[in-house]
Amino acid sequence: MSSERTASIKRYTTETKIDLFLDIDGEGRYDVDTGCGFLNHMLELFARHGNFNLNVKCRGDIDVDYHHTTEDTGIALGEAFAKALGDKRGILRYGDIILPMDETLIMVAVDLGGRAYLDFSEVFIPAQKVGDFDTELVKEFMLAFTRTLGANIHIRQLAGENSHHIIEGIFKALSRALAKASTIDERNSGKIPSTKGVI
Repeated sequence: MSSERTASIKRYTTETKIDLFLDIDGEGRYDVDTGCGFLNHMLELFARHGNFNLNVKCRGDIDVDYHHTTEDTGIALGEAFAKALGDKRGILRYGDIILPMDETLIMVAVDLGGRAYLDFSEVFIPAQKVGDFDTELVKEFMLAFTRTLGANIHIRQLAGENSHHIIEGIFKALSRALAKASTIDERNSGKIPSTKGVI
């Protein structure tokens, strides 16, 4: 399936070198190599559950830690979504889901209205690390992604005890809410989903 809603991002800094490709209207195919196994896993399931085609190659200063790799990947992914969505003509704009994963229950609501805001205040990840990944970096990824996409994203943890489950539930729920929000609404054929005429 070919799509016009694609984007290629190159983000090269002294801390990371990222090449990223996104196709919003994909089949959930992915090729991810960030140098961080847990982040790879989250991005792979993000692509699969949103039916996004996603290629990510990142070479970062992981000898220090995974902070720059995680944050900069979030920046690049947000930029890719913003570029692929273009003027957002015809999209549903809003998407939400309540997603269960074992004992965990996550709610995510998304507005692709152009104003960046993240509410992560009701997320409580009990462990400081999952494997060698610092769990505080989940918020850093989401902040970076939200800012460069220009989206309003609310993430609520309604239940959950296992840190891996909580984080995985967040990435799955985010991808599904984004897939819904970015869906083309045939009833809105070519219109900007705002009375302002621009978002």
